[in-house]
Amino acid sequence: MSWGTVLLVSAVVWLVTLIRSVRWRAFVYSLPLPMTIALVGADLPVDGSQLLGVVGLNLFFVTVTVAYHRFGLPILLADLLGLGVYLALSALLLRVGPLPFAPTLGCVLVLWLAVMMWLRRRAATPSPEPTRNALPAPLRLLVVLAGSTVTVLLGQQLRGMVVTFPYSGVLVAIESRRDLAEFSRHFAANSLALVGFLAGYHWLGDGTRPVALAGAWAGYAVVAALIRLPGWRRSRLATSH
Repeated sequence: MSWGTVLLVSAVVWLVTLIRSVRWRAFVYSLPLPMTIALVGADLPVDGSQLLGVVGLNLFFVTVTVAYHRFGLPILLADLLGLGVYLALSALLLRVGPLPFAPTLGCVLVLWLAVMMWLRRRAATPSPEPTRNALPAPLRLLVVLAGSTVTVLLGQQLRGMVVTFPYSGVLVAIESRRDLAEFSRHFAANSLALVGFLAGYHWLGDGTRPVALAGAWAGYAVVAALIRLPGWRRSRLATSH
């Protein structure tokens, strides 16, 4: 286990707890920092399985949201249920073996477009204002560090699927429990940028690792900008009127 990974996961969770905007909270969580650490720390090829791992990340948040808000399960139990869904998908993908990248990428893109169209048709429900956590800051940081250590230890048992394991997501879901539905919608949109990250790494993976990582981050940045471009245009039109 890398203590750098534990500290990174803890930093992401801590930063998310400080951000009030759900949109920006989801954006910070979608930064591929844990993916980068996983790819740097282990010589892992990126294939179609990791693309489906991004789908698994979305399934994790959807499961937690439905279990907590729809069925009223305690947030810790809902979190464990979501983690179980991701682990089950990972076990299935590891059993199947490497998947071809291009066909899997096409399927993931079609699925993402379908989900975005479905979410656009649904009326967004307003989320209640988040309340402050009752735990003192030092104790809260200790809880985050302990949770990060456990999730990193668990994630490293997944071989290739360690790249997309929801390291900070397990704790972020607990911190964002009051607005999980809105958080999940924003993360679903942002997750396409993670697909761009994996695509950049895959296509440049035959070169050196720094080149592959640079291509991965370039792919992430381009896709993230394209995702946010319509909203930026709408905001400019609104301010001009």
